[in-house]
Amino acid sequence: MKNWLDDMDYLSLGKRIRLHRLMYEHGPGNGHMLIMPIDQGLEHGPIDFLPNPPSEDPTFQFRLALEGGLSGVALHLGLAEKYASKYAGKVPIILKLNGKTSIPSEGYPVSPMTASVEDAVRIGADAVGYTLFVGSPRQVEDFNQFRKVKADADRYGMPIVMWAYPRGAAVDSKGGRDSLYAVDYAARVASELGADLVKINVPNDDPKTRSLQPKPYDSLNLSYDERVRKVIHSAGKTLVLFSGGGKIDDDEILHKARVCLQEGAAGLIFGRNLWQRDWDDALRIVKNLKDMILSLGTT
Repeated sequence: MKNWLDDMDYLSLGKRIRLHRLMYEHGPGNGHMLIMPIDQGLEHGPIDFLPNPPSEDPTFQFRLALEGGLSGVALHLGLAEKYASKYAGKVPIILKLNGKTSIPSEGYPVSPMTASVEDAVRIGADAVGYTLFVGSPRQVEDFNQFRKVKADADRYGMPIVMWAYPRGAAVDSKGGRDSLYAVDYAARVASELGADLVKINVPNDDPKTRSLQPKPYDSLNLSYDERVRKVIHSAGKTLVLFSGGGKIDDDEILHKARVCLQEGAAGLIFGRNLWQRDWDDALRIVKNLKDMILSLGTT
């Protein structure tokens, strides 16, 4: 089957090399990525570690990434500097460049810079991550901040993964952050602004709020597969990574993951669904996901 990177003819050599490592030299190795984020300690607070206290130590996630054979971890600079040395060259890093706490109101969100593309180069990262709040009243700040990140990433040959999150009062009034309208718009924004990959949630279809979405989204009644396909199409050449979201049962994890990949996603970003488990259970679900991904063949 065709290599994903064949369709990304706009990539610089540096970006191509780094993405090749993430897609073909680590993790499943068949072109699909399985990334584990550990940025929740900043974004949500220590509350996310309470279901599995050992996971509060990032060594737990690094060990899981190494022994489970994941494609990489996404994390902030402080954790990378303090915990990644032992795993250098063995566990690829996506360095998150901005972040915020969950304490302020989400009505006017923006995620300030916490690191730079130069930091990513310095620590040997294979990509950078940027969170952009699509629809926020502060999008002027967000767009300008991302424009600088993109310029630096292009200069250093560093791939950009955009965490494209619909947020803000205007989003809430148009069907909500997980509506097809909002997620589809976020996928397109990532492509328009120049992200190489976009991390999004699979859109929900709630009949109670569907009518709040702008036309013609208010009349679309799409299946799970069709919603996945729609947002991937809107992202165009920007590769799509689907989020696992909150904790769900194993059968649902594997089913949703398979559908996303079969419909054309380049990979998955699963965090809490992996590390909010005791060690043996976490290793087991990682193996099951990898086996499923490998069964799809090479892309």
